[in-house]
Amino acid sequence: MVPFIPTGLLAGHKTAVRGLLALALCATALLQGCHKAPTEAAAPEAAPPVLQSGRLRFAPGHPQLALLTVARATHAQDLVVELPAKLVWNEERTQRVFPPFAGRVVAIRADLGQSVKAGAPLALLASPDFGQAQADTAKAHAGQQLAQQALTRQRELFEAGIVARKDLEQAEADAASARAESARAAARTRLYGSADAVNQQLAITSSIAGVVVERRLNPGQELRPDQVGPDAPALFVVTDPGTLWVQIDARESDLTSLRPGAGFSLQVPAYPGESFIGRVMATADAIDPSTRTIKVRGLVPNADRRLKAEMLVTARISENRSSGVVVPASAVLLNGTRHSVFIESEAGVFEPRTVTLGHEGPREVIITGGLTAGEKVVTQNALLLARQFQSLAEEAGAKKETRQ
Repeated sequence: MVPFIPTGLLAGHKTAVRGLLALALCATALLQGCHKAPTEAAAPEAAPPVLQSGRLRFAPGHPQLALLTVARATHAQDLVVELPAKLVWNEERTQRVFPPFAGRVVAIRADLGQSVKAGAPLALLASPDFGQAQADTAKAHAGQQLAQQALTRQRELFEAGIVARKDLEQAEADAASARAESARAAARTRLYGSADAVNQQLAITSSIAGVVVERRLNPGQELRPDQVGPDAPALFVVTDPGTLWVQIDARESDLTSLRPGAGFSLQVPAYPGESFIGRVMATADAIDPSTRTIKVRGLVPNADRRLKAEMLVTARISENRSSGVVVPASAVLLNGTRHSVFIESEAGVFEPRTVTLGHEGPREVIITGGLTAGEKVVTQNALLLARQFQSLAEEAGAKKETRQ
């Protein structure tokens, strides 16, 4: 049972509770006031930068100045340029082996990484098409023998006065034609295998000595006529990995240092701290329209076979850049097709300057026009400075239009 409390007593109880809460809040406020340290005077807000005569001027001690890092432009000297490159097989010492006839794989004689000699069989095919070629050779040889016998008989009859000269001349022509056809058929089958018998055994061979670096063949695999031809993938790739080609993507400004015979060094991620020396062999005569680069082919020795084809490497070349000045790449801004930098003409005063680039690298940029050695350029937060400059310039233009 809930006890009964008179209404008067309940009202008096509520009033007492409210009074106690008010006293507690006052006491808390007094305690906080006693322990609270005196507040320091608020620091005056720095004056905003102003735009004067095309220059952005900051007040001395402005906090934004601490965010702007500047560096002096220095005279350009010999520059090491890094270009992307890729290793590929030396095509002058590489053969891609294709089957001349369709057939079925009956034996594989070479595998990946295996060294082979010139003429050594890589695989054997049972090829009815090659058997037909062998049969054609045998028929041509039999036809040659028959024509030769006919010629001998015609000569004997002509000497006896039985046949006319035209019959002898026709027999001589038939014999010459049969000899030519037999030689042609024999040369064709001898090019791919034996021409002495009809066995349908086609040996796939390599005409160069090297190492098998690719194999696209399995035991029992059927090679159809539509899989044979120059557009089909090679069954074997045999190469001499003692040298590799280097495909370098060069810019137009780098061509003077990448002429045939020029040297370069390769940096390979798999071997940090090591350099591999190569030389330029040839330069393309056209620019790739998609990448705007020029293909340069180089040659690098690989006697120990540490370098592998399709490795992505970096080619480093030394270029003479005596004209121009060098600044960090972070200092250069791109606006459309124009490049610009912000220079610090005096303490806290910055102005934009349009420049001409002679070389653009990942870390350093060579400027050939618009900047001289010794001038200070903004290298950090230059983009922030450019946006601030543009904003103030737009405000100034709007106020001028309002006045007019």
